[in-house]
Amino acid sequence: MSRGEVEAGTAAGVAGTAEVADRAGTAEVAEALETTGASPDHGPEPRERRLWWTLGLFRSEVTTTFRRWRTLALLGVLAAVPVLIGIAVKIETGDGGGPGGGGPAFVTQITNNGLFLVFAALAATLPVFLPMAVGVIAGDAIAGEANSGTLRYLLVAPAGRTRLLLVKYASTLTFCLVATLVVAASALAVGVLLFPLGEVTTISGTRISFGEGLARALLTAVVVAASLTGLAALGLFVSTLTNSGIAAMAATVGLLITVQILDTIPQLHAIQPYLFPHYWLSFADLVREPVYWDEVVKNLGLQGLYAVVFGSAAWARFTTKDITA
Repeated sequence: MSRGEVEAGTAAGVAGTAEVADRAGTAEVAEALETTGASPDHGPEPRERRLWWTLGLFRSEVTTTFRRWRTLALLGVLAAVPVLIGIAVKIETGDGGGPGGGGPAFVTQITNNGLFLVFAALAATLPVFLPMAVGVIAGDAIAGEANSGTLRYLLVAPAGRTRLLLVKYASTLTFCLVATLVVAASALAVGVLLFPLGEVTTISGTRISFGEGLARALLTAVVVAASLTGLAALGLFVSTLTNSGIAAMAATVGLLITVQILDTIPQLHAIQPYLFPHYWLSFADLVREPVYWDEVVKNLGLQGLYAVVFGSAAWARFTTKDITA
């Protein structure tokens, strides 16, 4: 190998390390890379440095995700849904009629208590808008990095493929929680502006205080976010199968639509309890008195199973994948 080739290789390595340091966004991470030689083959890392790098990488992923215009557009659409629902209900009741009774039980109570707009908005966004947004973020997690040519540079640093995959999944779960809270916060704000507040009449017909109702609304948002963990793991697995971010996003959303269609076919009732969207609307049981936990627990257990199965599949694929970009 000539001296020019060696110098070119060294320059490329330094450029890759600099890009990783810039992505992490901290001078401390860059210093850690220089100390370790930016290679996982230089021996085991000290525990503190490993923890610092993991936190820095996670912060970088979260910051990068929420700085993208695509993410902001998704959150904007999610925030607009409760506004449209609230205005529609307000116009309908303002014309002298009551809200339609064909929807979920708590939709008919929005005019009596604006807090119910939170539950109605979550019910409206969970089947379509929230999972599609999560599918876009999860599908782009690995494939998007490969498509933009930054995946190899991320792996040059002492992150390791397993750690990088876990950080990607954690970042996607963070988006799940933030997206759900955006819907809930927007619905609560619109409910306060357009409708009266007060004691909450549950689906069971009993009354609870507004404070307890608000706590249940927050719990419902957390449960809805947890309901998306299985889809996030599925999208991450799909993202490891291709180097095209668009293809991974399309495949994840396509699988979501397919599974939801299967969940509506009566002849497939035997397999429907094992489909990840089957218990999504079980959060309505949190608005009962007493709370019915059976289907909520089944939903969380099913999401955990999907997270383990497809998370393991993503790990097996990603740790053996030949990274060329």
